[in-house]
Amino acid sequence: MKIKKIGLLPKVIIAIILGIACSFFFPLWLIRIFVTFNGIFGNFLGFIIPLIIIGLVAPGIAELGKDAGRLLWITVALAYGSTLISGFFSYSVSSAMFPKFIQPGSVGDMSTMAKTAIEPYFTIEMPPLMEVVTALILAFVLGLGLAAVKGETFKNVLFEFRDLVNMLIAKAVIPLFPIYIFGIFMKICVESEIGFILGVFLKVIVIIFVMTVVLLLFQFCVAGAIAKKNPIRCLLNMMPAYVTALGTQSSAATIPVTLAQAKKNDVNPDIAGFTVPLCATIHLAGSILKIVACSYAILLMNGMTPSFGTYAGFIFMLGVVMVAAPGVPGGAIMAALGVLSSMLGFTQDMLGMIIAIYIAMDSFGTACNVTGDGAIALIVNAINDRKKKKEIA
Repeated sequence: MKIKKIGLLPKVIIAIILGIACSFFFPLWLIRIFVTFNGIFGNFLGFIIPLIIIGLVAPGIAELGKDAGRLLWITVALAYGSTLISGFFSYSVSSAMFPKFIQPGSVGDMSTMAKTAIEPYFTIEMPPLMEVVTALILAFVLGLGLAAVKGETFKNVLFEFRDLVNMLIAKAVIPLFPIYIFGIFMKICVESEIGFILGVFLKVIVIIFVMTVVLLLFQFCVAGAIAKKNPIRCLLNMMPAYVTALGTQSSAATIPVTLAQAKKNDVNPDIAGFTVPLCATIHLAGSILKIVACSYAILLMNGMTPSFGTYAGFIFMLGVVMVAAPGVPGGAIMAALGVLSSMLGFTQDMLGMIIAIYIAMDSFGTACNVTGDGAIALIVNAINDRKKKKEIA
């Protein structure tokens, strides 16, 4: 029972520490057992990624269209726009800052100098049912189609499939992440200079935290200008939601606090009750900021420097793919795995590495997401008030 009460973040931190420590005294035959597990689990991830995309994205799009209205689409546009701004802001800072302390190809160069190349005992091929791009297109078609169709039968089937995917992630994937990450860091430590890698990750985490602070200040300055309110006071009013999200690591679980604090910013209760739960699902500014920064750092360490055009497409697609992902633990990064591999060329080890970094910062990203929801609520409330004043006039 005590093991079950340990959160995912502590488990990941423990897995990283143990992976590094065990690499110094584990015999090669034992290390190869974990490398074999990682190969099988990595193939399993590749198999379920298309299923995750369909199971999370299609129902999310279908639900958005179910109660479509003017304020709904305004809120969706604001949330998606904020997510895109966050993604491009993260790319700009990452491309400017990371090359100063990350030498391109540093991980690959060290791997070639390793004393031992760790190979698995065997592998089990698990080809996915469809390509990631095919899964994305199918999810868009199903989601948009069901949003326009009044029938509920197939929609319910799709929602039940989402529940199945959520259960698969919660019961089969998330519990095995610590073992997967343990094996990845043990393998990296044997084949590479782990001290250098951890030093790079620490610098990346600090830069990401500073970016989240700057992003929140920008969001509330814009919201304050539109709503004609003091942005700093509004941001401070949202701090209880920020702190709560640090503990819950869940946008959904923080909704009651976010809702109460949005009302303290004089947001109409009806508007707050509409925008806050919706933004908890579709507003992912903090999440996309982390994923873009972490992915750029990992690509740089592996000798790859994608062009702005490649990252632009990645950011636009990532903003759509992560819709409805925050409903499950680690859902955002899970939903992003397919796009990371298909558009940025991430390998299994690189996916495992970004999962570890993302989970290590999960609280800060979630806190940034929910606090930014308060800024969007302010803007939607101001737009609605101006519309009512025009109607009265």
